[in-house]
Amino acid sequence: MNIALSIVKFIAGVLGRSQALVADAVHSLTDITTDLAVVIGSYYWDRPPDSDHPYGHQRVETIITLFVGFVLCGAGLMLGWEALRSLQGDPPLQPKSIALIVASVSIISKEILYRWTAAVSRRIKSPALAANAWHHRTDAISSVPVFLAVGGAMLYPQWALLDRVGAVVVAIFILHAAFKIIWPGLRELVDAGAPTEICREIMALAQGNQQVKQVHGIRTRYVSARILVDLHIVVDGRLSVKQGHDIAEDVKDRILQNGPEVIDVVIHIEPEEAALPEEACLP
Repeated sequence: MNIALSIVKFIAGVLGRSQALVADAVHSLTDITTDLAVVIGSYYWDRPPDSDHPYGHQRVETIITLFVGFVLCGAGLMLGWEALRSLQGDPPLQPKSIALIVASVSIISKEILYRWTAAVSRRIKSPALAANAWHHRTDAISSVPVFLAVGGAMLYPQWALLDRVGAVVVAIFILHAAFKIIWPGLRELVDAGAPTEICREIMALAQGNQQVKQVHGIRTRYVSARILVDLHIVVDGRLSVKQGHDIAEDVKDRILQNGPEVIDVVIHIEPEEAALPEEACLP
């Protein structure tokens, strides 16, 4: 669908004398690149952990997500620059009806693609697929100003400049979407932790075991859309190693089964003498 849309929008933009639609065709062309990146990347990030990658291969998904974002950013900058240059050029020609028809077809088809891809990304919890879904959504949204600009220029020939203004608006939409995709990926690569409310939720789950006296030292980091957790629990110092181990396993199971997309938990057991002041425990 992306290939077909790119070709149809480019031809209709040229024949229909619409720079905004040509810009939108280039945007659709970047969708093909990101689709291929997600498909190829999925063969790697779904692989199980191995000796070289003991934590798994999910960071590949982060790299693909960033790739999608930077492709969008590059397309937005290129289209924006060309659109701004064209505003200073020769007076534009009045667009033709074929540009208006194709713009409306693009809005409908790309919205369908967005809803389908977004639903799958939620089901399998894939940030890369969610980023690609938003790539489809920005294509649908960017076709709206194209539709309005072409329609306005057709109704009022003296407003033919609207088409070029529409191309600038398309570029702004693309750059905004790129930022929303890139920023979370960069935060993940620098090991930004989970929000405070998630840490508090993890603490509450650990305290669900009655033999846990205190929970502190909670550390989290994201691997794709999932979370790795380290924490310390304080228990009765007179317990045996076996009893302490059983408590840790119970706490781990509670967090894995009920926590917010947690994939692994590392627990350090401490005796009551190691307990911290209560205010020092809050994540």
